[in-house]
Amino acid sequence: MSEQRTSERQLRLEPVTPDNFDTAIGIEVAPEQRRFVSSVVKSLAQAYLYPEAAWPRLIRDGERAVGFLMAFLDIDWRGDGSRGDVRSGLWRLNIAADQQRRGYGAFAVRAVAEEIRRRGGSRCYVTWEPGEDGPEEFYLRLGFRRTGELSGEQIVGVLELDRAT
Repeated sequence: MSEQRTSERQLRLEPVTPDNFDTAIGIEVAPEQRRFVSSVVKSLAQAYLYPEAAWPRLIRDGERAVGFLMAFLDIDWRGDGSRGDVRSGLWRLNIAADQQRRGYGAFAVRAVAEEIRRRGGSRCYVTWEPGEDGPEEFYLRLGFRRTGELSGEQIVGVLELDRAT
């Protein structure tokens, strides 16, 4: 396939359903990236456990599945029940190994940001594990900045969402 610009493609997100479940769990990142992101199976199990917060989606280009994302929406970040620090952001991003570097990850981040904006949010959070072959440079190129916080051993990043765009 010749390289197409992402805007010329038919990119969309679709909910994970019984009809596309096998396709979704077949999404695998490159072997060297597996330590940085959980499998789609684990993500869907977590979505089942946290249905009020998880937003799992299959990423498609036309009819071809190219990735999976899961956002978290309006969660109590501190987990203490105070709801004093409610956040939304990208929980998981798995782009199929043979589909990387084609703009699908950037599309996924924009789609999550748009969903957060639609729900009235002004920030999109993400966490990543530092290390070679990790996603840090990808997120920084998209405009995320480090918050200075850690979530476990993961770095917390935030993208300020411009409501005008």
